[in-house]
Order: sequence, then structure tokens, then C-alpha cells
Amino acid sequence: MGNQCVGAGGAHKHDRQGGGGERGRAQAQGQGAGQGEVRAVGQQGQGGSRTVEETTRTAPPVAMARPRPVGAMATATVLGRPMSDVRAEYTLGRELGRGQFGVTYLCTHNKTGEVLACKSIAKRKLTTKDDIEDVKREVQIMHHLSGTPNVVELKGVFEDRQAVHIVMELCAGGELFDRIIAKGHYSERAAAALCRTIVSIVHRCHSLNVFHRDLKPENFLLASKDENAPLKATDFGLSVFFKPGEVFHDIVGSAYYVAPEVLRRKYGPEADVWSAGVIVYILLCGVPPFWAETEQGIFDAVLRGHIDFKSDPWPKISSAAKDLVTKMLKQDPKERLTAQQVLSHPWMKEDGDAPDQPLDNAVLTRLKNFSAANKMKKLALKVIAESLSEDEIIGLKEMFKAMDTDNSGTITFEELKEGLHRQGSRLAESDVKKLMDAADVDGNGKIDFNEFISATMHMNKMEKEDHLFAAFKHFDTDNSGYITVEELQQAMQKNGVGDAETIHDIIKEVDTDNDGRIDYDEFVAMMRKGNEGPQNNIRGRRGKF
Repeated sequence: MGNQCVGAGGAHKHDRQGGGGERGRAQAQGQGAGQGEVRAVGQQGQGGSRTVEETTRTAPPVAMARPRPVGAMATATVLGRPMSDVRAEYTLGRELGRGQFGVTYLCTHNKTGEVLACKSIAKRKLTTKDDIEDVKREVQIMHHLSGTPNVVELKGVFEDRQAVHIVMELCAGGELFDRIIAKGHYSERAAAALCRTIVSIVHRCHSLNVFHRDLKPENFLLASKDENAPLKATDFGLSVFFKPGEVFHDIVGSAYYVAPEVLRRKYGPEADVWSAGVIVYILLCGVPPFWAETEQGIFDAVLRGHIDFKSDPWPKISSAAKDLVTKMLKQDPKERLTAQQVLSHPWMKEDGDAPDQPLDNAVLTRLKNFSAANKMKKLALKVIAESLSEDEIIGLKEMFKAMDTDNSGTITFEELKEGLHRQGSRLAESDVKKLMDAADVDGNGKIDFNEFISATMHMNKMEKEDHLFAAFKHFDTDNSGYITVEELQQAMQKNGVGDAETIHDIIKEVDTDNDGRIDYDEFVAMMRKGNEGPQNNIRGRRGKF
């Protein structure tokens, strides 16, 4: 059932300083609003609980254990250490972004005046043991990576009765795509330099036994607006520690960037190289290699693995670039290059085989459109995510309990159909079957609690007319039935995510009848398109999909 991947940055994790994903990502400018992610289960294994985060939900997690409610989280400790007051050291300022699990604020160190970002994760929303383990692991990984070049720096972690506060370096320079578009001049050599930084980050993480699991352009931000500002990796909410040879089974990531072995539920850190390969492809031609109108279609394309090197501009791209992309996007992870091997590839080396002549302007145009549409979708997903109350989520849990009449922890198709009917659902049987098929990955005719939540949460966010209409009305402030250029500009700029050119690009991409405005049908088509899908993250931490 369909991100998020991204995005519109598709997945919920706690707000991440990073690009999209409903995990509630939040950053400044590039630390922008989050997308919806729906949480699925945790696969228990060496390394602890692993969350299944999905963006375009097709496959629920393997683990069948039901999440354990955590009760009065506001009075318990998440990090297992004494409570501390973030405001004793920092002054929290304006909101930078908001997600399902918390808010990211601009913050200032009281003594030094250093300006940073503070991601505050509401403890009352951490309702299961897995939720708590996710937060603890994210903090542990950020501590572990501290001092690593091109990784956002953790400055401090605090916990009070209401929230966990993660203070980190502020990345105020915007997203990777925005910088490329702003520069105008773009060549294979410039793309190679960016890719070298991205793959270097992957290599450093892997050498420290950290598997990122959600690599995508939105998760790479520029430290500042300076011309030569460094690129920083953000958002380690889906990351895990790994041991050599360890196999993971939970589906996580973002639709466009997810590796085929992740969809098959048997994978390791090689999946990060695949995701980096997708980024390389996009940086060279402006569109993803695996594309479809729906998330399921994207997944099918990923599993087929056909890479288009015939369409423009690929005939003009160097053979060395195509060779590298091919080797990074090998279907068999054992045949795929490692991050270290990618860095040694002739195209990737400084002063290597990557040509310096400008790429076709069409590449920049496509990048602009791809990035612009995702920005609008991210904002719309934020509106939808915020419209889901805690009570609404709790209601889904109660719905599952009512269907699980034998308390087995699973429900059959008939139980699902009858249970939804009793709850007043008007879904046709064919739609219930689609919901079941999306959740029942192993084909055993049953779905567990986490699979059910993932699927129904996605339905609530993306398919329910009232949620889509509420998001549309957020933009259509004069109730005319259309989103005008002025209204779009007002909404985007209020959230710090759009200049005049971006607004123009969004209208151009979404306004299919070319009347200069966006009607409701065009808006719905954009939201349901595979473009950074309904929950952009296959399951970004707090549930994506």
C-alpha cells in the first residue's frame, strides 16, 4: 500500500535534521518539514530491535511480536539516565520543522551564542518498546559517528519529563539539489565530486559498523550558504549497527532509493551502495532510474532492475559514468561494488575520467522539477500528518484488537473484511484484498498488528478524501477551488521552502491542463503519484508508508 521513499519525502521518524520523511524530519531550509512515515515492527536480532519503516507500503515486517504499550512515558526515562534541562544550556527559538513525533527548533547556546538545531521528540508519542529503542539507537549512532567528516555533529542530548531533546549542528545551506540548480553550470566532474563525498560518508559509516538504510538526496544538506560549504549527512533515524555478515529483514528506506534485496527482506550494508548509485544516476540525468506512477510500480521496477541508458542525456554521458552506475546498481549485492571500490573507480577519482564539459540544460530542468514537486508534496504531507491525532492512531490499535478475536496476534482476510465493515468502513472487497495483499508479504493469509497499522495508517494519510481535501484547503486559502501561484508562494515561503523559481517549477510540473493554477484533481494526482510517495519512506522510523 504504498513513502518515503520521501518523500514527498515519504517516512516518520522522529524529526530528523534532514530532508524529508515523515518521520518528522525537520531542518532549516533544508531542514525542512517531514513526511509521513508509518511505523511497522521491529525485527529482533543481534543489535537489538530494528524498526521496519516503510514508505510505500508493500510489505510488512517479518517479526510477528505485537508492540508492547509503554504506558506513562512522560514519567519514565527513555535514555536510561538522569533527567536534564535543555533550557539550562540552550534557548529554543523558532520552529524549523514539525513531524508526527516532535518538532525541530532553532536553538542558541546560552554562553557561546552558537546557533544550532534542537530536535525535540515527544515522549508521550513513544507508545511501544520499539519506539523507545529507535530513539536510543539514533542517539547512540550519532554519538558513535561524532567527529566523522561530512556527518552532522551531535552537540548534546537532554531528556525531561515531556521530551528527548537532540541538539545538533544546524545545516542552514539547503538541500543538495538546490545548490546544484542555483549554480547553473553542471558537469560530470561536478557530479563526481558530489558523489565522492556521499560515497565517502557511506564508506566511513560502514567502517564504523553503521548501516545508514535511508540514503537519499534530502538527507544531505549543506552546512551553510557559503559557496564552498561542506555537504553533511543527516537523519540517522533508520540507521543500525551491524556485524559483518549480519542479515536484516525489515523493510526500510525510501521508494526511489530502496535496494531490491531490501524488498526481498534479506539484505546488508550493500543496500547503501545501491541507494548511492540511484543518487549518482539522478545527479547525471535528473530523474530516478526506477520510475512509476505508484509506489508499487516503483518497487516492481526496482526488482526488474532495468537501467535506461538510451534516453537523453545518456548517449552523451561518458562510458565511465555508465560503467560505475551499472556496477553500483547490480541486482545481486554480492556482485555490487563496495563503497571503497566505488571510491577507487576511475570516474570517481579527483582529476579522473569524469568530463568537465557542461551537461545538457535539460538535466538541470528535470532536477528542478523533481525537487520542486517533492517540496510541495512534503508540505502537503506535513499537513496530513499533523491532522492525524494521537487518538486516531490509538483507534487503529483498538480496531485491530477487535478483529483479532482469538488474541493470536494475527488476523485473516475474512477477519479483516468483517472487522473493517463493523468499524463502518465502506471499502469495497477488492480494496480490502489490496490492503491485505500489501501487508501479507509472505502470502500466509494473515497479517500482524504492525502490518495492519502500517497499511491502514497509509490509507488514512493518503487515500482518505478528507485528509487530502484538508491538505488542499491549506493551500487554497480563498476557497476558490484552485491553488494559485500567489497562494502556493505564500504557503511555501511561510515554511521556508520555496522561492519564485521553485513556485514556477511546481506549477509547471503539477498543472497538467496548463491553466496556470492547480485544481483539486491535479493536487490529488500529484499526491498519489510515485513521486516521493505517500510515505516516502518505506518505513521511516515511526512508520512510514
